Amino acid sequence: MRDEETSERAGYEGPLDLPDDYEPHEDGEEYGPSLTDDLAALFEDGKTYAEAEVAFQKSRAAYTANRLKGAIAFGLGAFGVFHLALIALTVGVVIALVPLVGPWAATAIVTLALIVAGVVLLNLLKGKIDDIRDAFSDGDDV
Repeated sequence: MRDEETSERAGYEGPLDLPDDYEPHEDGEEYGPSLTDDLAALFEDGKTYAEAEVAFQKSRAAYTANRLKGAIAFGLGAFGVFHLALIALTVGVVIALVPLVGPWAATAIVTLALIVAGVVLLNLLKGKIDDIRDAFSDGDDV
């Protein structure tokens, strides 16, 4: 019996998926479900659970994919805004240095500072990549 059929069985208190039509035994008493009935019910319950679990995992994956698309969009937007802010900072530093050292020297100072910062970041990146490479190596390269 399915859950939607329970309203038709108001006084029934047994399992929902076992048959109710048991034949009376020779002595006139009705016996409960047999082992075969219990195993069939267990199989059906397992199948129902597996179907529900698959449906739940599908809906969870769809929800996650939807949220991931939004997160990627916000991340790209934040990256763009930070990139523009760094460009504005670079231009502002060049403009601030022009009265002190002249336009060519200000441009050279800012350019060299950015190159040094880039080299430092590349060395940090190389260290992280080496750590990842070491984690996946067999240990024979030592």
